[in-house]
Amino acid sequence: MDLFLKDKIILVTGGAKGIGAAIVRACAEENALPVIVDKDGASAEKLQNSLRESGFESALYETELTNPDASKSAVEFTLQKFGRIDALVNNAGVNDGIGLANGTPEKFLTSLERNLHHYYYMAHFALAALKQSKGAIVNVSSKTALTGQGNTSGYVAAKAAILGLTREWAAELLDAGVRVNAVIPAEVLTPLYEDWLAKFPSPQEARSRIEAKIPLGKRMTTAEEIASTVLFLLSEKSSHTTGQHIFVDGGYTHLDRALT
Repeated sequence: MDLFLKDKIILVTGGAKGIGAAIVRACAEENALPVIVDKDGASAEKLQNSLRESGFESALYETELTNPDASKSAVEFTLQKFGRIDALVNNAGVNDGIGLANGTPEKFLTSLERNLHHYYYMAHFALAALKQSKGAIVNVSSKTALTGQGNTSGYVAAKAAILGLTREWAAELLDAGVRVNAVIPAEVLTPLYEDWLAKFPSPQEARSRIEAKIPLGKRMTTAEEIASTVLFLLSEKSSHTTGQHIFVDGGYTHLDRALT
């Protein structure tokens, strides 16, 4: 299916690895031009080289998105290089285990800086360009925003706030024609997820226990499946969709566990 994203300039935060990298690759395959915004320059360059070998163009801005100036600079870089921004995918973040009992106010604030604040910064600084292009924003959240997880207050607070901001921004930007939606993954086998599994005595056994609880197919969602939904929401194929929370999780969040 042609999503009519050819030559669209799409900013993707956390675009070097995992879900972000899958989104970047999917953008390139649709002949859009993804701009990778990530602190991991080595991984981003590796991805960019892989895309180049396949005949796809991309851009890279290496930065740590924990302060407003970094987000502003990423947007300015994109506008100076391409003259416009057609879409923003807010994706960067990490489940950092900052809980209530094991955390501190300082660690909680740091978690919000890593997982939430830059979503606002990027949207704020890109807003004028998005209004001009009548573009779209997709925010990547997490099922933990609805289910909880335990011992990860900072991450869950951020991911829940992202869902609220998605609807708030969708309401604010109706007249501007800028659509805003959220994608909610559950269990996705990314490099960060594999690092977490590696902490178990038997990572494969832990993975099997988790997969057994996923209703559809008893398997984890792939990063590519998340990316496909993100691209649909960025495209004109979803031209009348805004303010939505889209679950791509094999029924993990909502279907009865008895089904497994």
